Amino acid sequence: MNITADAVKELREQTGAGMMDCKKALSEAGGSVEKALDVLRKKGLAMASKKAAREASQGLIGSYIHMGKIGVLVEVNCETDFVAKTDDFQELVKDIAMHIAASNPAYVKREEVPLGVIEKEKAIYASQVTNKPPQVVEKIVEGKLEKFYSDMCLVDQIFIKDQEQKKKIKDLIIEKIAKLGENIVIKRFVRFQLGEKI
Repeated sequence: MNITADAVKELREQTGAGMMDCKKALSEAGGSVEKALDVLRKKGLAMASKKAAREASQGLIGSYIHMGKIGVLVEVNCETDFVAKTDDFQELVKDIAMHIAASNPAYVKREEVPLGVIEKEKAIYASQVTNKPPQVVEKIVEGKLEKFYSDMCLVDQIFIKDQEQKKKIKDLIIEKIAKLGENIVIKRFVRFQLGEKI
């Protein structure tokens, strides 16, 4: 099969993956850029899960100020100072800070949401459903809870710079783990809005 240079270039631009990785993914996907994206994403997921247990204590504290009205500080960790100094990592931290300013998440990940908040949300969702069997109510509540996570948890939010509205912040992190070869973790953030009640 003939893999065109244009297809490799397109895939490389979309993912930031290396030339050989793009070529291999295109071969596996029968030349389809769309399928090759999935191949690379799966490889990134596999690599990310392997690296997840590794200590990430280096990194950067990034900031973003929007028109003097909204300010964000975010700590993003990686494994080495070397990776922290790369343009790719610095761009990631900047993008995450900008995303937080725009999307105003309340938590980094769903595991941080207090149980009391989850139970309260579930009760509200359940009270909105009437005349349905319990298993249907449970399914509806779970679906609404997923929506709550995607609204309130940073890593579950759709990345604001993704025009196709498919890539979540956690997908962005996985891509960078695959590219940079280190575990990357968003540790914490704080967002200030002018005139906001504390």
